This record gives sequence, structure tokens and C-alpha cells, in this order.
Amino acid sequence: MRRIAASAPAGGALALLLGSLALLAAGCGGGRVKDWQVGGLGTTLTQIQHRARSEGKLDLVVRPGFPTNLPVAAFTRQTGCEVTTRTATSVDLVDSKATEGSDGVLVAGDAMLRLIDKGMVAPVNFDLVPGYRDVVEALKGQLFDTVEGTGYAVPQGRAVNLELFRTDYLPSDTSSWAPIWSPSLKGRISIYDDPIFIADAALYLETTRPSLRITNPYELDGKQFAVAIRLLRRQRQIIGEYWNTATIKEQVASFASGQSLVGTTWPRQVALLEAEQPPVAVTAVKPSEGATGWADAWMISSKAKHPNCTYLWLDYVVSPEANARVAELFREAPSNTRACEFTTDAGYCDAVHAQDEEWWKDVHLWTVPQKNCGAARGDVCKSYDDWRKAWVALRTGRPE
Repeated sequence: MRRIAASAPAGGALALLLGSLALLAAGCGGGRVKDWQVGGLGTTLTQIQHRARSEGKLDLVVRPGFPTNLPVAAFTRQTGCEVTTRTATSVDLVDSKATEGSDGVLVAGDAMLRLIDKGMVAPVNFDLVPGYRDVVEALKGQLFDTVEGTGYAVPQGRAVNLELFRTDYLPSDTSSWAPIWSPSLKGRISIYDDPIFIADAALYLETTRPSLRITNPYELDGKQFAVAIRLLRRQRQIIGEYWNTATIKEQVASFASGQSLVGTTWPRQVALLEAEQPPVAVTAVKPSEGATGWADAWMISSKAKHPNCTYLWLDYVVSPEANARVAELFREAPSNTRACEFTTDAGYCDAVHAQDEEWWKDVHLWTVPQKNCGAARGDVCKSYDDWRKAWVALRTGRPE
């Protein structure tokens, strides 16, 4: 694994990228954009580069919790597109005010289909994103970002929801989700505060209640959903804290102090705890039941004012070096198959299982729950609205 100094500029990779754009335009029939192109987008790759110079600007929105210190300097030097990055004003990115005025949006799988359904994002012409060819196959054309064969996102990376626990209180060989549901740990459990956490309950029930026949934690019929909610309501009585994207540091502090002993967490919090001094006796695992997780991806606003800069950004951010840098910022496994050559930490990709597809087989990446469960089951499943309403009722103490 080759290491690149943290100070090395990404301009070389981008220069090669821009050269490949011109070659691809010449060799692919002009790389023309289909009829659904957003207004002002060049009809060839060469035009996109020229028009981006005229646009000179790119407005990005990232989901809450995601870093905003993206590696934009080299991108601006090479393209002329000045980048502004801000965090969405709402955890629910489908709230139009959260992404208002943006060109590109960084979202996770629990929001992508909702953005697509509301017409807030445009399909991606992958012919105009040469770097997409190097994206890991497991992240291409997934149910959470593709509708009827049309893709809407360029993957940034993927990560898993881990079980975090204090090894001075729980056995170091703990390998089950059982502790987060255990009354014996009342008041010392830390849980992610979001409707998508219902899937974690469903995943646990898949193993502990096989008679429910849960095969997909995001496709729950009425009975399966009701049992999951009952499990979550019992858990609510023993939870010490709920955490969210705004309280990541608080979760780290609660484990560092010993107030929290076990819970769900992200790789980012694990990294923060590992950096604590004095060291904190914690470890994080993907339990034997499997886990939920997510893929982050870039999407194009259907009202993008700077579509040409946006397309150049999509290709830049998925290029090996830039993709590696952004992945390390958020402790995700990078999406580009060559990104591991450019991580600043030589052991980073091994730590996040970036190239271990076997490890990801029991990680269920977030997707938007749909009423339709597919041809075999039909419209029997609970939709995202059902999940959201049930979660709000649970958190506010209202009856089912």
C-alpha cells in the first residue's frame, strides 16, 4: 500500500482527469447528455470544462455530521470553480430549505429516494463522470439511489453502524447486539436517535425471532413492524442517552467518562475515543447478527445554477486521491477502488475494510423504506412516513 504525504496537492490527479475528459469526449461520440440534462449543462465533456470557467462557482450542501473541510483548493485551481460548502439546516434533507440554492448535495441512503421522488435531484450521466468506472461494484446501481435503471448518485464511501462498549465493564469478546437491549445496563446505553434505527431492531429480531421471517430490515410488514416498535419501546425505558449528528462529541464524552457503557456508534466516534488521553477502555465491533450501515453519495440538484462545475466536482471527488482524503475525514471506506493507494494512513483501508467485500455481506446499507416490498409481497410494507411517525411517537412517549 503506497502512502502519499498529507501535504501533497491533488492537482496532478485532477490534471490527468481533465485530460481524460477531453479524450473521452473525442472517443465516445461527443459524450452527449440526454434530454433530461439540467439547464446550462454542456452537451460535450469539452463544453463542460469551458462552461465551468464561466460559471466560476459551486455551492455544495453536506448532510449534518459530515465534515465541511473538503479538499477543494486543487479543484478550484484547475477548474476555476470557487467552492462554498455548508451543512444542511435540517437533518431531514428532503426539507427544501435544507438544500435550497445548492448545486450538489452529499446525502446518505436514508434520504436519496425521497429526494428523487420529490424531483429535487437530477439523474447522473455517468459518461460525464469517468471516475465512476473505478467505483466499487457493490455501490453501483443500488436500490437506495437508482430508479428503474436510472442512477442518481456518485458514491463517496460507505460505513457501518458499530456496537461500542467499555471493555472494563463488558467482556472484551462481546459479539452480539444483546447488550443494547439488556435491562441490566439500564441508564448506561447510548442509541442513535433517528427513524432509521428501527431497522436495527428489525435486524436483531431477524435472529432472535426467526418466526417473524424478516429478510430485509427495511422491508417490514405490519406485524414485523409492530414487533420492532414494541422492542424499541421497551428499550426506551432503559436508555441513558439518545445521540444524533449534533451530539457526536457528547456521545464521545459519555463513553470517556463511563456514563455510557454500550451503544451504537459510527467509526468517527471510535476514532475520537481512540485519540483520547488518557486512553479510554473501549472497543467497537460489528456483531454476529450483522449490522446496518450507510453509503454517502453526491447528487445533483435539479435546480443547479452551476451544473458544469457540479459535474467536474463529481468526477474530482470520486478520483482516487480526493476520494481517499474525504473518506479519511469521516472515517468511511472510500468508494474508489484505487483510493487506498492515497490514504495518509497506510493501514486505514484495512481498518475500515475498504476492499473486503466478504466483510460487507452482512451490512445492510440504509435505504428509504417503501410501501411496496417487491413483486413477491406487494404493497404490504410500512413506508418511511410510517417509520417517522412511529419514531416520533416513541420518542415523545405517545401511545402506539
